[in-house]
Amino acid sequence: MEILMKTGKPNLANVYVARMRDDPEYLVEFVDACGSNNGDRSRKWVIVISTQFGCPVKCLMCDAGSEFKGNLTLQDLKFQVMTVLSAHNEIDPQKCAKLKIQLARMGEPSLNDAVLELLLWLKDRYPNVIPCIATMTPHGRDRWFDRLLAIRDHFGDFQLQLSINSTDDTYRDKLMPYPKMKWKWLGDYGKKFFRRDQRKVCLNFAMSPDIPVNADRLRDYFDPSYFLVKLTPVNPTTAGSENQLTIADDRSAADSMLRRKSAEFESVGFFVIQSIGDMEENLIGSNCGQAVRQMKKPDDSDSLYN
Repeated sequence: MEILMKTGKPNLANVYVARMRDDPEYLVEFVDACGSNNGDRSRKWVIVISTQFGCPVKCLMCDAGSEFKGNLTLQDLKFQVMTVLSAHNEIDPQKCAKLKIQLARMGEPSLNDAVLELLLWLKDRYPNVIPCIATMTPHGRDRWFDRLLAIRDHFGDFQLQLSINSTDDTYRDKLMPYPKMKWKWLGDYGKKFFRRDQRKVCLNFAMSPDIPVNADRLRDYFDPSYFLVKLTPVNPTTAGSENQLTIADDRSAADSMLRRKSAEFESVGFFVIQSIGDMEENLIGSNCGQAVRQMKKPDDSDSLYN
């Protein structure tokens, strides 16, 4: 395992690219981030790790799907976490007010059984950590999700994010061209995962004017007592551009789009998080798959690193 690149801004986010298997084809990226309003990792520290080499789902807006080389091992997963933690020896992870580890970078976490092993390792080593799983809920992984329910109870807080992206079945399959669990399964599982006095299960939408989203349709399957809605603009990626997705590339356009859609969801009872983040992250290239894509295709004219 070797770190090939580290780029970004320490008071916002650093993106790492590492080579595994001593093979340039097996690259992985991960992120060391903090609260953009203060840059203080002792107050909020977010580590975003990859679970696969590339991703088999091939979402239209994500650069991670350009290639897929298989699952990371438990050792590979732990390496990402420990690399970030060891870069800040001045901070005791156990004393961090909010330490979140997001399995939300390259790859679909529920397709990798080693993710569950990592969660058990985190539980023993860093019991204060808040795990966050972002998943498009691939079909046929019922056993994995059942095991996740049991592991969830080892943590004081555990965040689950279901990638919905569109309420139109045909367009949703176009955006995420991989077999998915049915709407009813999602609603039933989210209810089982929810714990009172904890954060509700998050229904995530990567927003673009091109993507059909109907709040009423969502309400048919998801009870706002158990679910909240998170809206975020589609990030400017090479894949999104190649697939002709419209990008809200400035703050005011993103704000306007999210405000309109947020009002629709709120009108049917959902609590809504509008998550735009720091637009400077787009320049850093801290969106999924961008860093690895740049390492493999350094002459790509669309790269944000040129």
